[in-house]
Amino acid sequence: MSELLQFLFSGLTVGAVYALVALGFTLIYNASGVVNFAQGEFVMIGGMTTVFLFDAGAPLWLACAGAIVVAMAVGYLLNKLAIEPARGASIVTLIIITIGASIFLRGVAQVVFGKSIHRYPAFSGEAPFVIGGATILPQSLWVLFGGAAIFVGLWLFLTRSITGKAVLATANNRLAASLVGVNTNAMMTLSFALSAAIGALAGVLATPITLTSFDVGVALALKGFAAAMLGGMGSPVGALIGGLLLGLIEALTAGYISSEYKDAAAFIVILVVLFVMPSGLFGRAATERV
Repeated sequence: MSELLQFLFSGLTVGAVYALVALGFTLIYNASGVVNFAQGEFVMIGGMTTVFLFDAGAPLWLACAGAIVVAMAVGYLLNKLAIEPARGASIVTLIIITIGASIFLRGVAQVVFGKSIHRYPAFSGEAPFVIGGATILPQSLWVLFGGAAIFVGLWLFLTRSITGKAVLATANNRLAASLVGVNTNAMMTLSFALSAAIGALAGVLATPITLTSFDVGVALALKGFAAAMLGGMGSPVGALIGGLLLGLIEALTAGYISSEYKDAAAFIVILVVLFVMPSGLFGRAATERV
């Protein structure tokens, strides 16, 4: 029983990180229809920039805040310099642009931060809590509760604020939104900046547990994409549930089958969802306007 509980704790912790990456995918997809495969690089920027600032002498809280600001600036520039000029291009073209941006950001990170693996101290110490014979690190609780707080904050922003509703209006019909006075370009830019902030916060919270390096973004982007597909692309609730489920699938696969196969779980999930349930658990079936 304690063994199963340990796998569940590990799965939920990793799943919360995947859920945050999936939320980033969802936010940009809802605003623009673009699947941003550079989302994993925002997680890397969050972790690596925090390491850089902390090693330079900044307090940990200030290094974390600085990393989120840097990631938001990168998200802003990604939209302004790469996505916005290609407005009107096909979705495939936009996706290729995001893949190119991911490769570029990874290369810059390799030059700036080097190839080493980094970490910084956990926020609340390293001594684990013992629950039912299993252990969970205090940093894991930061990841779990931080992910929940971001989800609630994003839900309130999208459903209770005028700006959030303008983002949703831009996603539903950009022309109609612009006709009623919504600045759709600003909403797109805001979506990229917020998505980058969410990704960076995931990196900030997870780095004391998972460590970070210049190339962690690729795997995280694929896992986050799998989580978003499992939950239903475009659904914030689906992103949350999909991320947690994917983390649990990985942990149980590693625990009861082999750790060598845990990474394959994400790709199997993508294939199964595409063949059996293309709209995911909470997604809506695609409709075509005529």
